[in-house]
Amino acid sequence: MSIQISHISRSFGNQQVLRDISFRIDAGEVVGFLGPNGAGKTTTMKILAGALDYQTGNAAVCGMEVADNPLETKKNIGYLPEQNPLYTDMYVKEYLLFVAETYGIGKEKYKRVDELIDLVGLRPEFSKKIGQLSKGYRQRVGLAQALIHNPKVLILDEPTTGLDPNQLVEIRNLIREIGKNRTVLFSTHIMQEIEAVCNRVIIINKGEIVADYTDVKEISNFGKNDFQLEVEFLNKVEKDVLGSIKSIKNIDTKDSKLFSITSEKDIRSDIFDLAVKTNNKILTLKPLAKRMEEVFRELTIAPESPGWDFRNKQ
Repeated sequence: MSIQISHISRSFGNQQVLRDISFRIDAGEVVGFLGPNGAGKTTTMKILAGALDYQTGNAAVCGMEVADNPLETKKNIGYLPEQNPLYTDMYVKEYLLFVAETYGIGKEKYKRVDELIDLVGLRPEFSKKIGQLSKGYRQRVGLAQALIHNPKVLILDEPTTGLDPNQLVEIRNLIREIGKNRTVLFSTHIMQEIEAVCNRVIIINKGEIVADYTDVKEISNFGKNDFQLEVEFLNKVEKDVLGSIKSIKNIDTKDSKLFSITSEKDIRSDIFDLAVKTNNKILTLKPLAKRMEEVFRELTIAPESPGWDFRNKQ
């Protein structure tokens, strides 16, 4: 595996930030680390990057314990913190060459920097000072410095914060492309980010892992005991007539032809039979998936919610 966290806890004074968290990420996965502000995302990522110690448990990167092998693990990690620390008085290429030197890259550093300038889309701005760049291009510089030593693991702490919609799309596409040949863990509290980039999501709340979905598509089935669907008829249907179908628990009337229905089982065939019986036609009939925002709220706002049954799912 590329990342292994086992029973890690961390406190700052009397405040416990991480509470016995565990998860593993295998090589080649692009994993979103989702949670509200203050949930423990940044603390976890700093521990993995070797920027913060941990009080109990184990943290390993590429099979090496972070605390016991600080330099070796850092060679395998590219880290972009939330507050992108750049030397704004340096030119883009000058800065990247400086970073390459700190990693001990020799004669190949010029070739490597040129490759990264093209990879992250910095070519139009590479001759400028970093302080003259927009937020989006500064994030590209941050990604370039995280990739300069060709790490096996990339850790990105909210890399799209403060970007405009166009920049968001560009950075997301870049992360997706980068993730094709390395492990990526990036934190966010933006649900669309997860759907756009990740194939897996880990959700943390109040220092605890409350869900771990190995397939982002699984989220829509969270806590779903009932069958939900939307149906639209060609002609008007009385709510009482629709409600005559057994197993229906609730009908939300959007208008006289469009309904959202909750039932105990799949009743699509019953609805079709009703349409035939009343000489009506069905224009739309589709199951309703739970939105990621709904799942996120259930997992991070109400501790008594069913989401806590998913704690530490591996």
